[in-house]
Amino acid sequence: MILPIYLYGQPVLREVAKDITSDYPKLKELIQNMYETMDNANGVGLAAPQIGLPIRLVVVDLDVLSEDLPEYKDFRKVFINAHILERSGDKEDMEEGCLSLPGINETVPRKNKIRIRYQDEDFTEHTVDIEGYLARVLQHEFDHLDGKMFIDHISPFRKQLIRKKLTNMIKGKVDCTYRVKSVK
Repeated sequence: MILPIYLYGQPVLREVAKDITSDYPKLKELIQNMYETMDNANGVGLAAPQIGLPIRLVVVDLDVLSEDLPEYKDFRKVFINAHILERSGDKEDMEEGCLSLPGINETVPRKNKIRIRYQDEDFTEHTVDIEGYLARVLQHEFDHLDGKMFIDHISPFRKQLIRKKLTNMIKGKVDCTYRVKSVK
């Protein structure tokens, strides 16, 4: 089932998400719905707060990038109770967008290496080091779990330049090809 994506201004996007347990109701169905929602919106990642749930659950699918980045062929993964333990490496600037901020793209500085701890769909715990583009995607998605958005990482000047777009988004004045839920 395709779910509406919560837009900038929705309070759930600023909440710190909670860890879940293996008995979370209809978890497998929720994960499938998140994949369908993300695919429908042409995203590469989706965090549960973006569909209105303040839980630590993220889905990522980088297979669409595999023509240019072959290492992501068939990369489709679930991250439950994910936390970034360490950021390292060089800081790199790259343009980012977000399904909760349609029509806004900004250059965001992020470290190119991270160490994360998460559980997979079977609730097996993993601690892994990740670098490159996947590190950026996961930092973006895990920010959602901590009540942050990519625009929190841009300069006050850049934020001022997109202020009208953000105000319109809160008012529900946004042109989007997928289902959304705005504040009004």
